[in-house]
Amino acid sequence: LFPPHLAHLCPIRALANWLYASDIEDGFLFRKIVSGDRVSRENTHMTSECFLEMFRNNLLDIEIDPAPYGTHSFRRGGCQWLYSCCRWGLIRICDWGGWSTEFSNLTIVKYLISYADEPSERREDYLNPNRPPTKKCFSCGRTCHCI
Repeated sequence: LFPPHLAHLCPIRALANWLYASDIEDGFLFRKIVSGDRVSRENTHMTSECFLEMFRNNLLDIEIDPAPYGTHSFRRGGCQWLYSCCRWGLIRICDWGGWSTEFSNLTIVKYLISYADEPSERREDYLNPNRPPTKKCFSCGRTCHCI
């Protein structure tokens, strides 16, 4: 289990909630996602296109415009969370994701920066000597402005 301040990200809690909400008592809990339009005879696989449609419908359900989101949003969001919130370094993220650590083309930067990002602090506060003092971050243990 994740600590209480990360309970909303805990896969064990998420699975327990899913089992309770889905009322599934036998068979597969989640269908396998496959690329292309192959679907197995047992109907246990889901195409990436089908997943994307369901994902976008979920966004509509919570009144978020689904146009800017695709399946790549999960990879980008995961990288941004590991970098910004967990304070992982670029090499660690690349190693975890199975990506090259040869930074000649800086592909990883495309995952970390998006036109849709909201800045975590105002630009005019970057070097402002009168800004409030930083607090110790409960996630990374560093002193930062993220909390």
